[in-house]
Amino acid sequence: MAAAARRRVSALLTDRPATRLTALLAVLAGAVALLLGGAAPASAHAALVSTDPARESVLTGAPRQVSLGFSESVLLSADSVRVLDPDGRRVDGGGARHTGGDARTASVRLRAGLPDGTFTVAWKAVSGDSHPVSGAFTFSVGAPSQTSAALPEQQAGEGAVGVLYDIARYVAYGGYALLIGTGALVVGCWHRGAAVRPVRRLLLGGWAAMLLSTLALLLLRGPYTAGGGLGSAFAPGTVGETLATGPGTALAARLLLLAVAGGFLAVLTGPFTRWTDPAGRRDLARGLGIGGAVLALGLAGTWATVEHASVGIMPWLSVPVDMLHLVAMAVWLGGVAALLTGLYRSTGDGVDVRAVTRFSRLAFAAVVVLVVTGAYQSWRQLGSWEAFATTGYGRLLALKIGLVALLLVGAWLSRGRTARMRAASDAPLPAAGSPEPARPADASVSAGADADAAPDTAEAAGDAGATGSGADAGDTGRVRTEDPVRTEDPVRAAQLARQRAAVAAARVRRERDSDPHRAGLRRSVLAEVAVAAAVLAVTTLLTGTQPGRAEAESTASAADASTALAGFPVTTTVVHDLCGPTGSGTALVGLDPGRAGGNRLGVSLKDLDGRPMDVEELKISFTLPSKDVGPLTADVRRVGLGYWTADRVQLPYAGEWEMDVTLRTSEIDQVTVMRKLRIQ
Repeated sequence: MAAAARRRVSALLTDRPATRLTALLAVLAGAVALLLGGAAPASAHAALVSTDPARESVLTGAPRQVSLGFSESVLLSADSVRVLDPDGRRVDGGGARHTGGDARTASVRLRAGLPDGTFTVAWKAVSGDSHPVSGAFTFSVGAPSQTSAALPEQQAGEGAVGVLYDIARYVAYGGYALLIGTGALVVGCWHRGAAVRPVRRLLLGGWAAMLLSTLALLLLRGPYTAGGGLGSAFAPGTVGETLATGPGTALAARLLLLAVAGGFLAVLTGPFTRWTDPAGRRDLARGLGIGGAVLALGLAGTWATVEHASVGIMPWLSVPVDMLHLVAMAVWLGGVAALLTGLYRSTGDGVDVRAVTRFSRLAFAAVVVLVVTGAYQSWRQLGSWEAFATTGYGRLLALKIGLVALLLVGAWLSRGRTARMRAASDAPLPAAGSPEPARPADASVSAGADADAAPDTAEAAGDAGATGSGADAGDTGRVRTEDPVRTEDPVRAAQLARQRAAVAAARVRRERDSDPHRAGLRRSVLAEVAVAAAVLAVTTLLTGTQPGRAEAESTASAADASTALAGFPVTTTVVHDLCGPTGSGTALVGLDPGRAGGNRLGVSLKDLDGRPMDVEELKISFTLPSKDVGPLTADVRRVGLGYWTADRVQLPYAGEWEMDVTLRTSEIDQVTVMRKLRIQ
């Protein structure tokens, strides 16, 4: 059984290119799906750090406006801030604006003559790094009251639109890596690769993936930021409104650059492959290299100018650094995928030792750029070493660093095998960019044949070997020349064609696998491609996760909320011990005014180090045993990191109430703690 399994795996890797490619794509898709399946939803990027009126506050008089403060700049729409009275009617004047021209604020004026009661503020905006943020809070005038304000069940960036938008983002990154990496390999290292059909498919596939995903992002951007459904993506004016924003302009610029890239590919896969003059081909390659570098940087800019790099500290430096990081990533990871395709071709049209050596040098330069730019980005986005363990962004970044380290090990093994291949070659290596004439001493190049003259099908090669003039004496499936009369039979002719193709395919495999160093390089590069797919998936997840610095500011906001909670008339601290990843901590519970009747409840959750912590679910119920009342469940909701509230908790009698606090962090990690409260 084990031997049969090994034979099937060996056949998968060597015998059937189409099956092998399908299996490789399945492995890559599985790696990406594994990462995506375990990924948590993206956190908000611009954290709400202040509100006026304060959350859950009770005012003696109605305010004139509602103001919000964020940790970074936000983009506003006309209904970014909505204020609803206790009956659910809007009482704001519309037209949210930045206060004093500060892009980190949002404010809206309120109508005069507001009644007493509890008002709900629902807000939504687009963070400066292009991700939607939304939320809600309440304040009261005179005294808290019941409210019938209905808020959207689906927040911005959620639902089917959010899933499709995230898929399009993954496809865009993958297409960029294939397009830029394959182009860099062909133009800078392996000119003959432009004539190899699978390599052309990689180039065109990467371009098409970027084009289709960009169109999808442009359509979905409107409902993605507004929290709408799929139908609103095709509503009149939706795309126009998207194009008026920074992210929409970046997507439009990407489409224009892809149109230019289409012309670049037409030259690379057309005139470049037919150029016969060595000097002219070298000059054309130099021009394509310069143009390709400009296109690669321009496409990278459509991400860098509207995502994490564009906000926060030193954007004038972080944007170009992020562009270089993206280009280096694509050159390395996409180039490795294209190199693997060339290594699985026959030695007549596959990648040769000189091209592998040139790409090894190019990949090393890309790795150096990745390390330098990645170190700067990590410092800028995390802000502290503790963020590696305490933030989702830090944990994802640690995973990416581990995968890149594993990828570097694979690259080191590949470089060693490349050096052995080079040592086994008799001819000296030409300088990078020089033409690649055929050399009889180099087994990886067909003698005197250009890539355009090489046979492109197994049948063509089989015709040369089945006649007896070029076939090996050891070929077990050798086909002798048949009588012309007999070969006129279409059935017999088809049989001969299949036999010739089988003989030719066997010869191609023997020729390709005759070099053990080449076979070993294929295996190590295949491992690199598998890890590279995981690196790309984690990189895309990072772009949709709140950076450590922004999360720290959100944490500070939650700490301020818990400080205000300490001023409630009735408070108690609940110490809990969860065995899951969250661990132990405390829950500070407060009631205001702490008397029989309607009360406002607030809960502040912290770990043992005093930092705000989150749980999957929080439940609080009250029981008065002396009067056999309860349990009465409080309708608590999360309003910030580690901060939960309930607008109205009815405790009808004075006395010593028992409060049950239930915290759940996973399907199996849950704890319930009871505390007693004296209500007047």
